[in-house]
Amino acid sequence: MLLNQREEITRQHISILGMAWAGWMFDFYDLMLLSFLLVPIKRDLGLSNWELSFLLGTTLAATAAGGIVFGALADRFGRKRVLTWTLLTYSAGAFLCGLAPGFWLFLLFRVITGLGVGGEWATGQTLIGETFPARLRARFAAVMQTGAPLGILLASLVGSFLEPVFVSGFGPAWGWRACFLISVFPALLVVFIRRHMPESDVWESQRDRARPGTLDLLRDLKADRTLRRLFLLGLVLALADMSAYWFTYTWMPKYLYDQLGFSLARSGIWMIVTQIAAFTGYLSYGVVADWKGRRWAYSVFSVIWAAGLLGITWFWSAIGIWPWLPLLFMILVGLGTGNFSGYGPIFSELFPTRIRSSAMGTAFNLSRGAQFFTPLIITWITTMPIARSHGLGAGISVGAFFALFTGAWVWLLPETRGTEIQ
Repeated sequence: MLLNQREEITRQHISILGMAWAGWMFDFYDLMLLSFLLVPIKRDLGLSNWELSFLLGTTLAATAAGGIVFGALADRFGRKRVLTWTLLTYSAGAFLCGLAPGFWLFLLFRVITGLGVGGEWATGQTLIGETFPARLRARFAAVMQTGAPLGILLASLVGSFLEPVFVSGFGPAWGWRACFLISVFPALLVVFIRRHMPESDVWESQRDRARPGTLDLLRDLKADRTLRRLFLLGLVLALADMSAYWFTYTWMPKYLYDQLGFSLARSGIWMIVTQIAAFTGYLSYGVVADWKGRRWAYSVFSVIWAAGLLGITWFWSAIGIWPWLPLLFMILVGLGTGNFSGYGPIFSELFPTRIRSSAMGTAFNLSRGAQFFTPLIITWITTMPIARSHGLGAGISVGAFFALFTGAWVWLLPETRGTEIQ
């Protein structure tokens, strides 16, 4: 019996959810750890802001290739097997970053990290979409998405608080390196995945009928005008949402430290509070999406996100006179980013099983790969005369306009709440 035909939540559901959630948490941890270690890495390796931007952007660009490759592999070889491959890939990349002697090897190891990171999300979200009942799909996809703020929270703890401990124990040159070296531990999840997590029954039922992959996705999109239109609409949605996210977070820890004069500890605390709010936002998005629909939820959370982000950038000088008000706007940023819970269910419900993971992984990670330009654009914006008084805040604030665009664009897609996946 297919799991998604059952109304009750079983032990198998919990196993799948737990492993997908843990994979996504450490995925985001490895992706964001670099942002919290930019200051000591810049100092130790003698890098410029442009080189740091290139490291950040290249990691995101590599996720595009990872999403396409691992998405196709998941459609061909199964969700469970490929989930283990992605975990091993990004764990190895993070570990090697701790051994990098200079910029170019560091760049190579960030590419390896990005490849694994790009493949994990689509595989995990496909599993959730194929195994949970339609009436509960959005909220359990949202539970998986809560791994993202917890991953950022973990990265902020390690980068802001554990790094100084490593410095005192091993010396300045090994503080940030030790943070990367301990990032190999998520690879241990592979043992639990292989022992306790079942394969998707939906995929199992299709495996003997076709040998899907990226070429099949391209053939289907070329042959089916409706699928092609849905894919392009979903791709633009992902691109806008991803741009909003990475304009918001890529430079945020450095913005708080360099421009607002926060200590590393205070910057870390503010990011932790923001991610606690994001955790709440991810969960509440899922409830709203199952209650009122995917599109309404996307729009509401996008507006909340934009309001918070504009408050802490363009209007900082006005709200900064009240100590509690800027933190409130940071909380709004965290809550608003909960709309990231929506993308997985929408794509799961729009595409057939034979190309579901390929379509989801390709669109999501092409959009994330395009964020190669985001840190470079933010750095460039800070050099413009009109933005100099706002510095990094001017570049970061662009994310608010992408968030508003996302909230409007989602209405071009059909409402998919309650769709049964067979």
